[in-house]
Amino acid sequence: MQARDILQPRVVTVPDSATVQTAVRLMLQHHLSGLPVVDGNHRLVGIVTEGDFLRRAEIGTQRRHSRWVEFVLGAGRLADEYYQAHTRHVRDVMTRDVVAVQENAEAAEIVRLMEKHRIKRVPVLRGDALVGIVSRADLLRAFAHAARPAPATPGTDATIRAAIVAEMNRQTWGAGNTANVVVHDGIVELHGAVLDERERLAIRVMAENTPGVKKVEDHLFWVDVVSGMAFGPTGVA
Repeated sequence: MQARDILQPRVVTVPDSATVQTAVRLMLQHHLSGLPVVDGNHRLVGIVTEGDFLRRAEIGTQRRHSRWVEFVLGAGRLADEYYQAHTRHVRDVMTRDVVAVQENAEAAEIVRLMEKHRIKRVPVLRGDALVGIVSRADLLRAFAHAARPAPATPGTDATIRAAIVAEMNRQTWGAGNTANVVVHDGIVELHGAVLDERERLAIRVMAENTPGVKKVEDHLFWVDVVSGMAFGPTGVA
């Protein structure tokens, strides 16, 4: 899944020549927590968010420091804080180093950027032109669509077992376990041992997600390599 498949093409933007009051009104009007900032050619030049308006002189939330802290910070830092709290132009408060992707970027890359930079939205570009935006909500909508139950498939017990075993073999963490998969009438029985409780849970989910499976009976147990004790789904085996 790529950015072009999940982006919102109708993006509310604000020009870099706009006032901060204009940006705030747009955010309130459209119930948005951030806006891409564009130049006269609709090229992305920045992004402005709610956080950029927290320290404002109009509402008395500008930063205040003791005399000692002011001395440590220096005149330049204090002047910049005054500038940010009093400027009336979006271009002065926006973030210029914008995290953005091209429209063929994979959804996994978008999520990685969101996690790395702790952001809620990623603008999508075609070249240097803004063509859309992907927010966390867009990813949730994509998940909701992808997670719709697939039509039931009448796979045989053999094909169901083969699918589970193949998926298990594709996982690097599954190489060391001795899980045995038995399928009868669409019911999957999991037997054997694993070396980590999390592997047992993952194998169970793997079976549950395999098309044609009616039910999963989990008889796996995991062995603590330190103590040698064996644990089943409900405790000590």
